[in-house]
Amino acid sequence: MVKLAQLSKTYARGEATVAALHGVSLDVARGEFCAFVGPSGCGKSTLLNLVGGLDRPSSGELYLDGRATTTFTSHEWTLARRELIGIVFQAFHLVPGLTALENVALPLMLRGDGGRSVAQRAESVLELVHMGHRKHHRPGELSGGEQQRVAIARALAHRPKLLLADEPTGNLDSHQGAEIMTLIRSLAKADSVTVLLVTHSQTAAECADYIWTMQDGRLVARTPSPALTGVA
Repeated sequence: MVKLAQLSKTYARGEATVAALHGVSLDVARGEFCAFVGPSGCGKSTLLNLVGGLDRPSSGELYLDGRATTTFTSHEWTLARRELIGIVFQAFHLVPGLTALENVALPLMLRGDGGRSVAQRAESVLELVHMGHRKHHRPGELSGGEQQRVAIARALAHRPKLLLADEPTGNLDSHQGAEIMTLIRSLAKADSVTVLLVTHSQTAAECADYIWTMQDGRLVARTPSPALTGVA
C-alpha cells in the first residue's frame, strides 16, 4: 500500500542544508497499522507529510497503492487526498461555523458528491465514531475528544485506503487519548485501512501492529507491539 525507496528530504536554512530524512526505505502492506516514534525533530512528521503529498521529497521514490508519485502534479496529489488518503491531525482543523455533520460532509462535497447520499454517508460515519447524537453541534460546543472523533469521521468519510494520523492524541487527556486510539484501530481493521501513526505517546504507539523508532531522520528499529497479541 505504501512503499518508500531511499526517500530523503533536505531543507535549506540560509546557507546551511538540514537533512530531515535520510534514505528511508519502507514497505507497509494493505491493512497494516504502523506507528513511528522518536524524539522531536527525528523526521516522523516529515515522513508523514511526504506520504500525504503535503511536501515533496528531495530524492528517492514513494509509491502509493502501486503508483509512483514522483511526477504527481499538485492536482494529482489533491485527487489522491480526496480518493485514497485520509488525514487526522493533532489540531482538529474543524470548520468552526459548521456542524459536526457538515464538517464530515465537506470533503465529500469538495470532490463533487451531492444529494442525499452525502448526508447519509456523513450520518453513518458519525454513528461509527459514536457522535451521531452530536451531529448538529458545532466544534465550540464539543469537547476535545468529541472534536477528534468528528475529525476521524471526516477523514474516513470518503472511504480512504490509507489513514495518516499525526499526533491524534496530542491535545487529549490520557483517557480520551486511549479511546481515540482504540477507535482508530477498530475502524481501520474493520475496513482493512492502512494506518501510519506518528506519536510521542508509547501508549498510542502500542495500538499499532508494529512500531518503528526513528532517530536523526532514519528508521533505526522495528518492534512488534502488544496489539499483535490481541491488545487493542
